[in-house]
Amino acid sequence: MLNDRVVVQAASPAPIFAALGDRTRLSLLTRLSDGQARSIAGLSADTAITRQAITKHLRVLEDAGLVKSMRVGRESQYAFKPEPILELKAYLDSVSRQWDDALQNLRAFVER
Repeated sequence: MLNDRVVVQAASPAPIFAALGDRTRLSLLTRLSDGQARSIAGLSADTAITRQAITKHLRVLEDAGLVKSMRVGRESQYAFKPEPILELKAYLDSVSRQWDDALQNLRAFVER
């Protein structure tokens, strides 16, 4: 049974999971994960996705805290922020440990 602590924590990573639930946004994060900031023009190069669509996806990623934008001259540059992913990993590790504990308790109960 899940306790209240997990339910409270689950609300925080929800926007990150929602942002990561789209193939285009995952692709954008993959391109930005090398640590190099890129413009919308740079991110839309070599793709069939319009700049407007890239902009909308970047806004979702920015709202989830996964990218940050910076003005460089007349352009906005976008960079990957790994901290939310690290926090998400810690959350998933915590949930995994809780499920492992619950399954061990169930096994012990069944074996008695």
